[in-house]
Amino acid sequence: MTAEPSLRHPSRSAGSLDGARPLDPAALEVLNLPMDDLRVRPLLDELAVEYDTRYGDLFGRKAAAEELNRYPAAEFAAPGGALLMILEDAKSIAGGAFRRYDASTAELKRIWTHSGHRRRGMGRLVLAELEALAARRGYTRIYLTTGPRQPEARNLYLKAGYRPQFDLDADPETLKFLAFTKELPEGPRK
Repeated sequence: MTAEPSLRHPSRSAGSLDGARPLDPAALEVLNLPMDDLRVRPLLDELAVEYDTRYGDLFGRKAAAEELNRYPAAEFAAPGGALLMILEDAKSIAGGAFRRYDASTAELKRIWTHSGHRRRGMGRLVLAELEALAARRGYTRIYLTTGPRQPEARNLYLKAGYRPQFDLDADPETLKFLAFTKELPEGPRK
């Protein structure tokens, strides 16, 4: 199966954070790929390690593999879903996916930035690309969950305008997951 054409135009700009190597928009490519594409493998492998490292004592080692395989690959395929990978110089450095949650809501899953490329604004870029594609596919709302031991994800979603569906003052360790929602702006739909 071949990838859809790039969804990102090199003329868009992206910033960097805290002195990290700035992004070169001309070197970035956003691809909508099937789950079994080899360029997706780094996302899945590193997510499994990340989840096991952060949550292994709660859910057991290798529980991450179960979580990553909970949804069939078809749920992340068009028209109801998508899996986007951002490549820099032909290497996968960030990505994310969405699946149909209900008729008007896309559920974001698998948001990831390669550990060697964090603090460069990739998370914001992934969110923006996923939100734009979901809106073009007719979704009007986004739903997502993240784990209580991922404060950087929590902060990313709050800064990106997501509304928490939990008490922000609660001890995150007392919550099984942190749910967020966001209304998508009205715009042209496909």
